[in-house]
Amino acid sequence: MGDRSMLQKILDGFSRVKILVIGDIMMDRFIWGKVSRISPEAPVPVVLVEKETFLLGGAANVVNNVHSLGGKVSLCGVVGDDEAGQKIIEKLTEGGIETRGVFVEPGRQTTVKTRIIAHHQQLVRIDRETADSMTRPTLRNLSGFLRGNINGFDGIILSDYGKGLLTKELIQATIRRAKEAKKFILVDPKQKNVFFYKGATVITPNTAEASLASGIPITDLPSLRKVGRTLLKRLRCDVLVITRGEEGMAIFEPHQEPVLVPTVGKEVFDVTGAGDTVIGTMALGLGAGAGVIDSARLANYAAGIVVGKVGTATVNQKELMRTIKESR
Repeated sequence: MGDRSMLQKILDGFSRVKILVIGDIMMDRFIWGKVSRISPEAPVPVVLVEKETFLLGGAANVVNNVHSLGGKVSLCGVVGDDEAGQKIIEKLTEGGIETRGVFVEPGRQTTVKTRIIAHHQQLVRIDRETADSMTRPTLRNLSGFLRGNINGFDGIILSDYGKGLLTKELIQATIRRAKEAKKFILVDPKQKNVFFYKGATVITPNTAEASLASGIPITDLPSLRKVGRTLLKRLRCDVLVITRGEEGMAIFEPHQEPVLVPTVGKEVFDVTGAGDTVIGTMALGLGAGAGVIDSARLANYAAGIVVGKVGTATVNQKELMRTIKESR
């Protein structure tokens, strides 16, 4: 009971936490339908479309998760001057999320991931994007927003989907400014950029990313521990969290034994956006004064909820607390 009360106290503190999310903004488009036959033109299913939905994706989904859990959150990033970019800004505004840090770049195509789903199964995904680096004017706008607003937040999340926003220069400048302002900084990295994030507070690669970054295949617990110790030293972060899908998480801190946090998901329908839920929940936990272990435990519970939903999903405080109570 005491443990449950402690987790509830952390959740109650979420409403006082202010988080800035910087990263690749996307639109997740879902086409839902039914399949009853195979096309006579090729051996592919014919999908009879029933509905379409548009959800915030990438860094915008991290923002959605923080907002859904009761935290105060702002988004910093770029969209194109197109219909998808306008729709993203509209959705953020409708949700009461601050968008002063979202800049429109002329000529850029907003990243849109279209998933075609039938009978709760994803059949195919179609991507549209511009993954080039930002233009100099856009980078100046982003840097100016960061300089002028960083003191108003408790912590920063860098959400890297490899779409060109988080350059080495922007990453390192953000980490430097966050440290100067004494703000924690959490990173969901892309493997190719992982060593740009040296010195961040918490870095959360998944198993595949951690294996590639370290050059050590993760095949069992000894190799997992070796990878964790290697990356913790090379990345010079305070905490390394390796997310392990259905096997939970492994948490590494200097001079501490690794902590394994088992998964709590009962049934997995869709892992889309689960990493966004993990990093958003962890940031709120740290901002509310919890330690990294308890923050990771809360994040693990939250991820267990969203993977049981189809599509890009979020979790709220009531769902999270109910799951915690039911698991005991």
